[in-house]
Parts: sequence; C-alpha cells; structure tokens
Amino acid sequence: MKMTDLGRPREGMMWMVLSGLSFVGVNGIVRYLGTDLPAAQSAFLRFAFGVLLLAPVLPGLARGMSGQVLRLFAWRGVMHTIAVLFWFYAMARIPVAHATAIGYLNPVLMLIAGAVILHEKFSTRRIIAVAVALAGALIVLRPGVQALNIGHLSQIGASVFFCASYLFAKRLTALASASVIVAMMSVTVTIGLAPLAWWVWVPVSWAQLGWLAIVAGCATSGHYCMTRAFRAAPFTVTQPVTFLSLVWATALGAIVFDEAVDVFVLLGGAMIIGAITFVTWRDAVDASALQGD
Repeated sequence: MKMTDLGRPREGMMWMVLSGLSFVGVNGIVRYLGTDLPAAQSAFLRFAFGVLLLAPVLPGLARGMSGQVLRLFAWRGVMHTIAVLFWFYAMARIPVAHATAIGYLNPVLMLIAGAVILHEKFSTRRIIAVAVALAGALIVLRPGVQALNIGHLSQIGASVFFCASYLFAKRLTALASASVIVAMMSVTVTIGLAPLAWWVWVPVSWAQLGWLAIVAGCATSGHYCMTRAFRAAPFTVTQPVTFLSLVWATALGAIVFDEAVDVFVLLGGAMIIGAITFVTWRDAVDASALQGD
C-alpha cells in the first residue's frame, strides 16, 4: 500500500530529531560566544550569512508582489528583528536549558493570539492547556525562589515577538510559497538589523565569524529538517519529539558550560510540551471525525 505524504511517522520523528539537534547547536554556539559581541551585531552576522546561503533564490524574489504582501513581509521583518535581538541577548546570559524551556511558550502564545486577534475558537481544553503550560513556565522560572535576571525577561520578550512574527507568517502562507516566506524573512531581518549592528559595531575576529557562519548553517539545517518532518508525519507525531531538545540542551549546558541540571526546568518544559501536544492531538482527532461524517 502506498503511504500518504503524512504516513511516514518514523521518518518524521527522525527529521524532527535532526532539527532539534541543529537548533541545540545554534543555542550552544551563541552561548559559547557569550557577550564579546553585542546582540545586534551577532544577530546581523548570523542572518547575513543566512542571506548568502539563499543568494541563488534572491534575484527577483519580490517580483510580482502586491503592496499589501510587501507590507506584511515588512511588518513580519520588524517583529522578527525585535525577537531575534531579545533571543541573542538572552542566550548569552542564561542557561541553555532555561532558554530552550522558555522558548516552548511560542505555541502557547499562538493559541492565545489566535483566539484574541484571529478570533479562532478557544475551547475549554485550549484554556486548560494554556493554564497548564503557563504553570509549567512558572515552574521553569520560579520567581521568588530563584533569581531572575534580564536574560530571562529577554527570552520571554523573544517568545512574544516570535509569536507576532508567526502570526504574520500565518497570514502570508495564503499569499506566498514557504520558500519565499523564509527567504523574505532572512532579507528583511538582515536589513532591520544592519543599522543597529552598525551602531554598536565592535571588531570581530575570524573565529567569531566562523562560529556565526556555522550558526547560520545549523539554523538553516534546523528549518529544513523541520519542514521535512512536517511533510512526513502529522504534527501530533512530530511535536512530542521537540521535548528531546530540552534534554539535549540540559546535557549540553551541564557538560560544556558546567550548568547545574535543574529538574524543575525539565518538569516545566514537559508540562508546556505536553499541553500543546494534547491540544494538537485533540484538534486532529476532531478534524478526522468531521471528515468521516
């Protein structure tokens, strides 16, 4: 029997594992580079290398686009630029596992934004899932129990603005292809970061340039593997695998950066991923039931 495009769960899980490893590599390298380079400069160099990787598809990228579509791309670029600045600032200042766990809030914020901004249905199970996920975030952060610094707040800010970026991306999926959306994001973010990077520019070594080029390669690989995963298996299969990223991030922090293993971060991250996976699974079941009627 010929399998459908989403009928290859093992392949989908494999691609998602590779995607997670790629993004953990991004996190680890940025953490390793630390604060020697300003966040704006590090982010600009990373995206500039990404644009170089996309150079073959850039000519004529915006050809034929309406003013409305270009404005949406521009606004998405603004939101993503701010998110990237927050993320680079946070990654150099907080444990890798903390940054990874807080980053899991992105789909939770998407659920809330979908209900408030896009007027999507906000069922009881979604409300419960959001409550569980937010409780997981509180377990990760534990305000009043552990000291929170500007890095933690910056990572929360990154999640908020990444959510805003993804809302624009969701609108753009009906107007442009996935490859164009990714390419335009890289171009607009690079342009947005350029003046900020110039403002804070400090001398950069060849070693730093090399590491940031690897960051761009890992990020590109991560997005590619994620796309392959989504084509091979349903989201309900690939989503739980993302929790492994937190396990690997914790191991990386402990082995490379001598960061303490925090069981509360693992617990909180599991709660966030579990809540989102449950909602995704139930939505898929409901959609399948409707199609069967």
